[in-house]
Amino acid sequence: MQKKEQLYEGKAKKVFATENPDYVIVSYKDDATAFNGLKKGTISGKGVINNKMSNMMMAMLEKKGIPTHFVEQLSDRDTVVKKVQIVPLEVIIRNVAAGSFSKRYGVPEGTKFSAPTIEFSYKNDELGDPLINDYHALALGLATAQEIDTIKKMAFAVNDAMIEFFKQLNIDLIDFKLEFGRFKGQILLADEISPDTCRFWEAGTWDTTKHVSLDKDRFRRDLGGVEDAYKEVFKRLTGE
Repeated sequence: MQKKEQLYEGKAKKVFATENPDYVIVSYKDDATAFNGLKKGTISGKGVINNKMSNMMMAMLEKKGIPTHFVEQLSDRDTVVKKVQIVPLEVIIRNVAAGSFSKRYGVPEGTKFSAPTIEFSYKNDELGDPLINDYHALALGLATAQEIDTIKKMAFAVNDAMIEFFKQLNIDLIDFKLEFGRFKGQILLADEISPDTCRFWEAGTWDTTKHVSLDKDRFRRDLGGVEDAYKEVFKRLTGE
């Protein structure tokens, strides 16, 4: 499958048309952003890691019965995916308090929840991706009630599968962001699953004030060792 014209360029990826109208090619970049694009930089090699890792995770989730947009990996940075219409909702699942949740509600980072939480953000850079609820999503016409119900069920199923998966790698899944798309009447898991979109902590360190981050927080918070953190997650995932 060959790249045709570029359809879109986002913060971390480019999307190209193909000869098949149902498929596009996603090309992962090393560019890094944080705080809705206010902080910008480069994480060397992350495009390769995020592409390969995301594809592995999508394949794993497919085996668990969760439909995804993944079709075929073409190269280190390029992957064929189904051309979905993205539902303009960012879906955040949280297992442990961290990041914006801790700031918003005054909950110390590392506070474990009795049950996972789910949040929706309106996917709109100009508005700063504001938090919204189901009723807002319905009122704005972002998704139907049935789609929202499907998205919630799929998001929690992804969480269950990923908690167990990363536990075997000695990594705690703190929280993560998902995106979903419509493809021929079906809701599919789309976008990516990587240290860009997940908050990973070294297992057992979430209940301390000095947790070990293995994700983009090292870039956001100027902790150093960003490339090493991405490489460490990928090494545990693949053995490479």
